[in-house]
Amino acid sequence: MATSGPPTSYQNVLRDKQIAALKRMLNLNQPTPRGSVAASEPVWKVLIYDKFGSDIISPLLSVRELRDLGVTLHLQVDAGREQISDAVAVYFLMPTAANVARICQDCRAQLYDKYYLNFVTAIPRPLLEEVAKASLEADCVPQIGKVYDQYLNFISLEDDFFVLRNQMLGEVSYYALNRPDASDEEIQRICDSIVECLFSVFVTSGTVPIIRCPRGNAAEMVAQALDKKLRDNVRDPRNSMFTGDSTAIAQLSFSRPLLVILDRNVDLATPLHHTWTYQALVHDMLNLDLNRVTLLTADDEPPPSPTSSPQQRTYDLLHSDRFWEQHRGR
Repeated sequence: MATSGPPTSYQNVLRDKQIAALKRMLNLNQPTPRGSVAASEPVWKVLIYDKFGSDIISPLLSVRELRDLGVTLHLQVDAGREQISDAVAVYFLMPTAANVARICQDCRAQLYDKYYLNFVTAIPRPLLEEVAKASLEADCVPQIGKVYDQYLNFISLEDDFFVLRNQMLGEVSYYALNRPDASDEEIQRICDSIVECLFSVFVTSGTVPIIRCPRGNAAEMVAQALDKKLRDNVRDPRNSMFTGDSTAIAQLSFSRPLLVILDRNVDLATPLHHTWTYQALVHDMLNLDLNRVTLLTADDEPPPSPTSSPQQRTYDLLHSDRFWEQHRGR
């Protein structure tokens, strides 16, 4: 997915808005001043995420930036973790049954002093009730600092480019939508996933789009479902994500973008066209994933020992890389 045009300022760059939302989350959902150093020392904390949360954070915040925000340790939610009784834990997870069960397990084990639960997208009420029940049983209700729906279910790779997901791509793909044996329930689940991601994009940007699509295909299903979700949210000003305090990060804009949703069956030739740019070449020939490329050592470099395998080197293709910024679009 790509935005409609080049960014002109901080408020117009979706990537910057997602970074600001993540920094606010890591500041325990308190506003952080932009362009200046915080007056007080950050609260030192542990960041717990799943693979979806890791994919969102890794292209946006480096390890050094996480440390500047007070993150001393970042761990996968399903990894073995030891008790740190005086630490503040910030969770950034998809609201799945497995993740909620692990949160409940952490509460019962009293792993941390405070729990700030941030879900990538809205958590269903039954799962939220499970968290509440576990915290009551573990007698740790005062330790639950906040529970937030962050609506950050997309991955910003560049200022003008984002993707909806990186994990489990096979479940949301052209093939999955066009399989001859695909059931109505499977197609509906795929469309709901796309709608949830696009809704997160516009909540983060603080804009309500004008939606256009062709009729009679999956694009129309997504457009109708997204339109209904946006209308239902805007209709109730008390719970709307586009009015009031909920736009503290995004800053609601009255300039409405145009969202064009197309079914790939309408244009089958475009994916076969190869873009002759350095960026496309790196993507095709090397292992490029989430703005990170992994290379094997050159053949003319001697290995550390005769029996050792080739070593890997990883490079982050960031805005600070002058060569990448200068040549990626050429």
